[in-house]
Amino acid sequence: MQRLELLKQWLSNTLSQSELLLEPASSDASFRQYFRVTSRNKSYIVMDAPPSQEDVGPFVKITHLFQQAGINVPKLYAEDVENGFLLLGDLGRQEYLSALNSESVEGLYGDAISALLTLQTRCFNDDNLPIYDRAMLQKEMMLFSEWYLGRHLGLELTRGEQTVLQQSFSLLETNALAQPQVCVHRDYHSRNLMVCTENNPGVLDYQDAVVGPISYDLVSLLKDCYIGWPEAQRYHWVNQYYQQASSAGVLECDESQFIEWFDLMGMQRHLKAVGIFARLNYRDGKSSYLNDIPRTLNYLLEMAKKYPQFSDMVKFFKPQVTPAHSADVVS
Repeated sequence: MQRLELLKQWLSNTLSQSELLLEPASSDASFRQYFRVTSRNKSYIVMDAPPSQEDVGPFVKITHLFQQAGINVPKLYAEDVENGFLLLGDLGRQEYLSALNSESVEGLYGDAISALLTLQTRCFNDDNLPIYDRAMLQKEMMLFSEWYLGRHLGLELTRGEQTVLQQSFSLLETNALAQPQVCVHRDYHSRNLMVCTENNPGVLDYQDAVVGPISYDLVSLLKDCYIGWPEAQRYHWVNQYYQQASSAGVLECDESQFIEWFDLMGMQRHLKAVGIFARLNYRDGKSSYLNDIPRTLNYLLEMAKKYPQFSDMVKFFKPQVTPAHSADVVS
């Protein structure tokens, strides 16, 4: 309660208005909280990021970087970095997730792919962004071992099973590092894209942006952990992106190579995501993310079966590791 009162006082001073009403704006898979506040008929979003757990510095820095590139991100009106408060523009109430259906998806994903190419062609700056290196890729995949296999399933892996996973992780790291390196949002999916009437989509939650593999954000978009699409439809959008990226000069490979990069990048991301979903449940008390594990594991197993170098990994995904039911797919 003390922190909320501090936030209200800062807002009152910043907006020169007392008696402001704060409305929860969204949930977040972190320690951040977001509120919507209206002042003089204008709507704002307030970020509350406790400094002991979150640093708003990267968010502020990358906001400016993305704005300069023409990405539709929230306008930054005021900041109190010391206390972790930011006053932001409001990009509306409709996430892609609630707007996506078989009629809307072509237009919405078309806009998202165009915005992604803008991000990749205009935001590359390795002086401002961390590098998505082998150590970071490895650390992310170890979340799967620690939080999903160990904490959630209670499995103790044999030495042979540990070797299979480590060899698979190494293959996935090598795949990621072999790709052209561009600006990577790292969470470019339906819960972080907002439907906007102008310069669609609005883009949120980009504070963890890095320089990394070109296929990563496309995986986040098309193999979304929160909504699924038929395989043929996904690869139709992969081809759409490939054609545009090649024309823009950010890709200089044949399409089959890019598809393999995309597929294996998805495996790395989904290992990480499953681990994070389990961690959100056990560490942060956010149990709803467990519902997203089956779809995410299905993506992972689908790709492991497609590529012979992961045949041992397929054997590892026995019934106690992989859910028996399939994830829902929008058709």
